[in-house]
Amino acid sequence: MSLPTSNDPFAYNSTAAYLPGLAIPYWLNKGDNAWQMVSATLVGLQSVPGLVILYGSIVKKKWAVNSAFMALYAFAAVWLCWVTWAYQMSFGKKLLPFWGKAGHALDQGILLSQAGLPATQHLFHSGDQETAELTPFYPMASMVYFQCVFAAITLILLAGSLLGRMNFKAWMLFVPLWLTFSYTIGAFSIWGGGFLFHWGVMDYSGGYVIHLSSGVAGFTAAYWVGPRSTKDRERFPPNNVLLMLTGAGILWMGWAGFNGGDPYSANVDSSLAVLNTNICAATSLLVWTCLDVIFFKKPSVIGAVQGMITGLVCITPGAAFKSRGTNKIVIKISFSSISDRLKFLVATHRAAGLVQGWAAILMGIVSGSVPWFTMMVVHKRSRLLQHVDDTLGVFHTHAVAGFLGGATTGLFAHPSLCTLFLPVTNSMGAFYGSGMQLVKQVVGALFIISWNVVVTSLVCLVVRLVVPLRMPDDELAIGDDAVHGEEAYALWGDGEKYDSTKHGWYSDNDTQHNKAPSGVTQNV
Repeated sequence: MSLPTSNDPFAYNSTAAYLPGLAIPYWLNKGDNAWQMVSATLVGLQSVPGLVILYGSIVKKKWAVNSAFMALYAFAAVWLCWVTWAYQMSFGKKLLPFWGKAGHALDQGILLSQAGLPATQHLFHSGDQETAELTPFYPMASMVYFQCVFAAITLILLAGSLLGRMNFKAWMLFVPLWLTFSYTIGAFSIWGGGFLFHWGVMDYSGGYVIHLSSGVAGFTAAYWVGPRSTKDRERFPPNNVLLMLTGAGILWMGWAGFNGGDPYSANVDSSLAVLNTNICAATSLLVWTCLDVIFFKKPSVIGAVQGMITGLVCITPGAAFKSRGTNKIVIKISFSSISDRLKFLVATHRAAGLVQGWAAILMGIVSGSVPWFTMMVVHKRSRLLQHVDDTLGVFHTHAVAGFLGGATTGLFAHPSLCTLFLPVTNSMGAFYGSGMQLVKQVVGALFIISWNVVVTSLVCLVVRLVVPLRMPDDELAIGDDAVHGEEAYALWGDGEKYDSTKHGWYSDNDTQHNKAPSGVTQNV
């Protein structure tokens, strides 16, 4: 391959890299930028088609189209809201200690400038800088893209609690309102430079901002929307287990971008994050499956998927750390050789993971057992949990697992690694001698929980003033054909009307299915 010449376009001319206003600015790291866009795309694939397929196949056949469409709509709606106002509210300049100033992210001057989170600069009480603003080596467009797919998947996870009965028109209003008044608060408070960020609450990749909030908000919304029909609550089998596994597999592999992209750089930090993510997820899946075998005498595929998800969620707050300050130092220090530069980068990232491999295994054991216990034992004994119809058990798989991840991060955070992520120096987990980090993690979780309960309730009440939250009974009885005029599977001939006793897998009137299911399928 020939080297670029002065006659080549600026995008391929290395001499343009240090000329202001041209195609390749001096701060651009092509490797970091490429990995960030790949990571964002992997997270996007978790939603579309990952969760679209998973939701469309894990539900009863008559709700396949509606469930998949709820996920697809949320993904599209979040995109428009995000670039119009929500990104700046989450990662822009501070308006309040927990909220950023609203503004668009559509202007070329913004999107082609170096990415930066202006509210993340942390100062000592004296006013001197303690840690610098986060400024990755890629354009703002990549940051907006990356953070958008995180916001989108949060709404889609929340939808898992509402499948099989929420009025689609109500969902269309719910998505932008909840994104604006709930998600942006959590994102700015913990990630964007809000009060929890500067206090030192750790959430590497969304254990609180995404999973705890979606689990709590989904449970709260399920309370206001109301339950599925009685027949659906009694029996709600997946319509295609193999497709469900396909969606689950996309979700698992996409988590490489979920956690691997959050160091904001293609460095050893991202490698460790991806490794820890898979260790924890695999351990959790195996623990959940073993518990199913021990107590229900059968290994369940749905149970394995639940265990996989809880492991992925649990490791998310502490898979590794975003590197702070290194970007600022690299562009200010001159190196006599490439080897000197590499030695410097390795030294500053030599232990860039928040938790080591053994801790990821422990977290997998916890995430595969505690949510299993809350879903299989506590759920059956709690009147509140029985009353609220959380269709896919999102409260257990995301809220419980997300809280566990944040709490265990407060236990296992290594002091030498905290300096790579936290704006507050001298931070460490309780396991290494200080219980203050655990206190911060619990307080941060309580804030996310309380805010989501209140705001989600208010959003549901406002939407209810415009359209009913729950579908009418006639639509609940029929499903997709009544709601959308479409069905997932056409298993009969042209001109032939559907007959559940002839074309369906079973009849709703079949008395052999009247008994409520037990075990891992109770929530689906």
